[in-house]
Amino acid sequence: MFDCTEPQNLQELAWLACYLTSGKHILFYQSFGVVLLLLAITAPVALAFGFAGATAARSHIPPLRWFGKGYTSIVRGVPDIAFFMFFVIALDQFFEYIRHRVKCPDWEAPIRQGSDFIVCTQAKLPLSSAPQWQHETYGFTLAVLTFAIVFGAFAANVLFGAMRSVPRPQIETAEAYGFTRRQTFWRILVPQMWIYALPGLSNLWMILIKATPLLFLLGVEDIVYWARELGATKQARFSDYPHGDWRLYYFAALLLFYLGLTRVSEVVLARLTRRLSHGQATAAGERQRKAPT
Repeated sequence: MFDCTEPQNLQELAWLACYLTSGKHILFYQSFGVVLLLLAITAPVALAFGFAGATAARSHIPPLRWFGKGYTSIVRGVPDIAFFMFFVIALDQFFEYIRHRVKCPDWEAPIRQGSDFIVCTQAKLPLSSAPQWQHETYGFTLAVLTFAIVFGAFAANVLFGAMRSVPRPQIETAEAYGFTRRQTFWRILVPQMWIYALPGLSNLWMILIKATPLLFLLGVEDIVYWARELGATKQARFSDYPHGDWRLYYFAALLLFYLGLTRVSEVVLARLTRRLSHGQATAAGERQRKAPT
């Protein structure tokens, strides 16, 4: 529609259209997808970590029980930002250390040299010659693992409490009918615990949404990075589209995005709560039974 090769000669509407469709803005729009992809992957992975942690915490095997309780206590006791900054570096160095031992067995120099961590070139992740998408995918994968481990610890605590909230007479009835411990767990406890866990998991989901700007701290070019980059003052000699400080507008767009995302989440979670409450011995279940048909 518009010829954007010479932005300085464009009128206001054409200038704005070319500005909003520039290469950096396309990356800005794609970064919204990065945030949604992070949520879509992290939520089930964190829930799996939480379920494993809660199951371990209630295990009758002492080492497994200690591991489950230690996981939730340690991760929940460390500030999120500190854990994110530490764990990404530690995980990256751990992977490179394993690769270094496999690919460079004849390496004699120490890996730790003062504050430097030095491995052979072949052990670097990703390789310096790798395409850009591999670097971005690797950084995103580390971010997903970090988010999943942190929020998995909180989910483990929620699920552990939900398991304890299932009425004990139901467990005793299953045992009286000859159910094994495994059968009681999977057929009685797990199906009924979700209604008790959903309020806590709903809060965790909202917190996870609000925590996505921490991607910027993990080296991922997310929406916060691009909002700050594009909204900052641009001078004519450094940019084809010079403008003043527009960060207010960019961050206002982020505000609307997060408010819209949380609103959609509230609607979905409310419907899920009503569905899970059907037939349950809870206040919501009682209201459904007493509601006129």
